[in-house]
Formats: sequence, structure tokens, C-alpha cells
Amino acid sequence: MAFKTQKQTRARLSMTSLIDVIFLLLLFFMLTSTFSKYGEVELTAGSAGSAQEQGPVKFLKLDGLRILLNGQDTPLDQLAQALSTEETQTVLISLSDQTTSQQLIDLLGTLRPLPKTRAVVLG
Repeated sequence: MAFKTQKQTRARLSMTSLIDVIFLLLLFFMLTSTFSKYGEVELTAGSAGSAQEQGPVKFLKLDGLRILLNGQDTPLDQLAQALSTEETQTVLISLSDQTTSQQLIDLLGTLRPLPKTRAVVLG
């Protein structure tokens, strides 16, 4: 007695749908992930008749790559030293048309560690 054994052939799986799913997942994770950290910058806008201004008021003009502190050209890396004081002070910041938002953020990041300095952006 001879038994006949049939060889079962498997159906081939199509890899196209698996590749489509992998690319969709890859695209989803690339578009939803964040590659940079965002920080907060406290911004105070100037208003007419503000009664909170105490101490000396210093005028700072941000004109493109130049920073003028009370009319004197001051580099950004020396600005914290020029504004360091023991008393409360207000720094009024005026922006020109050539000023970018990144330059303003860099300036406010320099002024943030000064404990008794209040920065007010005009306009």
C-alpha cells in the first residue's frame, strides 16, 4: 500500500502592503516628532502712564546688528555687565525695521538673568 502525500504549497505573501504600512508609520513619526526645544520668553509691552516704573530708566535701541544703550554702541556680550546694578531699573527696548525676531529673543535672553531689570518692548 502506497500512500500518496500531497505537498502543500503556500501562497506567496505580497510585501507591497507591508511596505506601504511601514512607510506610513515612518512618515507619521517624522512629522509628529519635535527636534528642537521651545522656551518661553516673558515679554512686556509698553503702555501709556504705567505707574510701575521705579528706579532709573535706560533706553536700548535694537537696530539690526547694532545695540545702542543710552546712545552708546554696546556689544551683546557686554550688555549684561553694562546693565548690572543693585537697584531696580527699567530698560525700554525700541526696535528698528531691520531687527529680526531672533535678535530680539537673543537680547531678551541676555536680559533675563539680571535680577532687578525689567524689560519693556516699545511699539
